[in-house]
Amino acid sequence: MNMNYEVKTDKSFEKAVEDLKQNLSSRNFGVLWEMNFKDKLKEKNLDFDTNFKVLEVCNPKQAKEVLDKNIEVGYFLPCKMVVYEKNKTVLIGMLKPTQLIEMMGDGELSSIAGSVEKELKLAIDEMK
Repeated sequence: MNMNYEVKTDKSFEKAVEDLKQNLSSRNFGVLWEMNFKDKLKEKNLDFDTNFKVLEVCNPKQAKEVLDKNIEVGYFLPCKMVVYEKNKTVLIGMLKPTQLIEMMGDGELSSIAGSVEKELKLAIDEMK
């Protein structure tokens, strides 16, 4: 099974990032941090011409719930989402929370991870 979920969009890179943030906000997920590897590597005098933006996103209520049950889930938080360009196509994706929780072997958290994943997928699917 794939660790990630990804869709293509016809939107520009910038518009995809902007719209994804709005979609996440409407689902009570905030963007805590973001970085474009293209810009960061340029700061370090390294050539990388592809836009690849990482967004760390979180729903505080659900984060608290999983941390209360198993503090080690913090290794996977916040959830990572990406918007990037490949072969003149813009893609939006994420690591699947259900797959990450499965690696922890904590079945009690599976339903929470499933709920988070469902909401994040909906935010991504609206980008098609």
